[in-house]
Amino acid sequence: MGSYTVSSGVIHAPVKVVLYGPEGIGKSTFASHFPSPVFIDTEGGTKRLNVARLPQPTSWAMLLDEVAEVRKGSVPCGTLVIDTADWAERLCIQAVCAKAKVNGIEDFGYGKGYTYLMEDEDLEVLQAGHNVVVLAHAAITKFEQPDAVGNYDRWSMKTSKQVAPLLREWCDMLLFANYKTVVEKVGDGKNAKSKASGGRRVLYTADHPCWDAK
Repeated sequence: MGSYTVSSGVIHAPVKVVLYGPEGIGKSTFASHFPSPVFIDTEGGTKRLNVARLPQPTSWAMLLDEVAEVRKGSVPCGTLVIDTADWAERLCIQAVCAKAKVNGIEDFGYGKGYTYLMEDEDLEVLQAGHNVVVLAHAAITKFEQPDAVGNYDRWSMKTSKQVAPLLREWCDMLLFANYKTVVEKVGDGKNAKSKASGGRRVLYTADHPCWDAK
């Protein structure tokens, strides 16, 4: 017998989900259907939803304290929902800048402020026997292929370029929600015009050149 035992089969564990999409797509409503959700609503976007929520955090320290209360079991919770990551990042930036006594994240010098930000954003503090859903807004950004194929627009999380990769690596599922739009030609010849139609909401679970998902 060796020193290690090989195990097999599915290991059941809480899930870590990141869901991002444009404003009004229904991210908070989607998260409300997870088991026994409790929201940390950083932007006040759940006012019209009948959900359990902790007080809106006014500082990064308050947000971390609320997460700690959930971790300790002081708050009955099956799923912790952070709504949203980009607004939570603002609180973190304020805390980092206040600690260093600077006016803005760029005042640290090229890239240094975001290094301090990433050190402060320890995502593993979120996981403690609960499902965790992190919501984020989406924005269209310019993407440059490393092999110099060219540039194109794609959807990405509306966080800093440094925080987005942390969220992608941390989560088990990265989901992108958007409206399905179909563009069709109306008319013939020079008078033909493009007409967009749609409105159906779609949840993307696989990676694509125009968005991140897994």
